Amino acid sequence: MNIYDFELKNRDGKSVKMSDFKGKVLIIVNTATGCGFTPQYEGLENLYKKYHEKGLEILDFPCDQFGHQAPGTDDEIHNFCVLKYNTTFDQLAKTEVNGDKTEPLWTFLKEKIEDDEIKGAKNKLAMVAISKLAKKTGEKGFIKWNFTKFLVDKEGNVIGRFSPTMKPEEFEDKIISALDL
Repeated sequence: MNIYDFELKNRDGKSVKMSDFKGKVLIIVNTATGCGFTPQYEGLENLYKKYHEKGLEILDFPCDQFGHQAPGTDDEIHNFCVLKYNTTFDQLAKTEVNGDKTEPLWTFLKEKIEDDEIKGAKNKLAMVAISKLAKKTGEKGFIKWNFTKFLVDKEGNVIGRFSPTMKPEEFEDKIISALDL
């Protein structure tokens, strides 16, 4: 099985085939509108504007599993992102990334890279505190909080997993490399 075998639902409930993203570099992220990391939408949008024409796609999965920080419907979440952060990339349907109802794509991602990359002592300390808040399930590759980001290359290989404390611009060099720029 590879990443292109999965099928998802967009915020309108329509099917989205991962195979539609062949040849693209992907940032796959679980998000929340009421999280301390929500301002990362700005960084994601900046990267999207800068590299979308060169092959970057952002797959945004709102997730309400961490402190009920993604309340509301898929449309309410989308409208918030557009109004507050001027996002132009779309959101997929609200998704679970841990537990019995985990979206199969997220199980796949977690199995490919089990641990977050974290830069800097401050971010590492923050992740220790965040990890204590998360309801651990004991599953392989457990997602600790909102704004865990995966990077997928043009061939569908999962090449990075970045902690919620790591801002999108902090791995821009890896995006550039994956885009062959």
